[in-house]
Amino acid sequence: MNDHSVTSDHERVRKTVRDSYAKIAAEGGNFGCCGPASSCCGPAPEVAIPSAKEMSAFFGYSDDEMSAVPEGANLGLGCGNPQAIADMLPGDIVVDLGSGAGFDAFLAAGKVGPWGRVIGIDMTHEMLAKARANAVKGGYENVEFRLGEIEHLPVADGEADVVISNCVINLSPNKPQVLREVYRVLRKGGRVAISDVVATQPFPDDFLDDDHLLSGCVTGASLIDDLRAWLEDAGFSRIRIDVKEDSRAGIAQWAPGRGVENYVVSAIITAQKPTGCGCGTSCR
Repeated sequence: MNDHSVTSDHERVRKTVRDSYAKIAAEGGNFGCCGPASSCCGPAPEVAIPSAKEMSAFFGYSDDEMSAVPEGANLGLGCGNPQAIADMLPGDIVVDLGSGAGFDAFLAAGKVGPWGRVIGIDMTHEMLAKARANAVKGGYENVEFRLGEIEHLPVADGEADVVISNCVINLSPNKPQVLREVYRVLRKGGRVAISDVVATQPFPDDFLDDDHLLSGCVTGASLIDDLRAWLEDAGFSRIRIDVKEDSRAGIAQWAPGRGVENYVVSAIITAQKPTGCGCGTSCR
């Protein structure tokens, strides 16, 4: 495939994802196009549709966390809780990749306190508008939302102490570039705390031909070995990818009857940018 074809394919993927999440921001709901209430993939199955709160609770958010943010910030689009693994400290600068309506950014704001800062990045204008309105509603003075693609972060080199993301990197058509960008914006010793889906086996052809499963956080998932290799190539150390087998029941709700839970599973991904400390150097 030549460079022009690759670029065109990447843009097609971004447009598919952008259109899907713009629709969610505008119309509400916690599912992409292949959710239980959708008819785009065939007749909707006769199942109860979990609410955003129910999906977030399944993937690890507490009642206190969900009630701490403005109404409408939690869209139930995650596949884990990066707050639980990020070890944020007062004064930290946090970057949230694919910040959506602001749910994780607002929770992070409470942990870093007034001397810290949270920068949410999203490529969807409708989501940014929703997040900014929620920030005003909640009085968050230490949170800002910037328009940008996660492959090209509008963040300075070495600016962040922590980068978090919740079920977003799988949507990128160029994941190695995303991880290189994460490495760039982190300070030495900075930390990565990501909840995302990973593939446990190759997808069947009918999955790969379905754009709705891409924007629904299924077929963009990478194999674990690939993800680990990309993290290493970007320069990260202390890499851990912990698969959460019990997440398959919740993932099954993303496309009922399709069997997607047999191919993807939620994982907790952590890594660190090396400090550069060695013999003859002093580090904090």
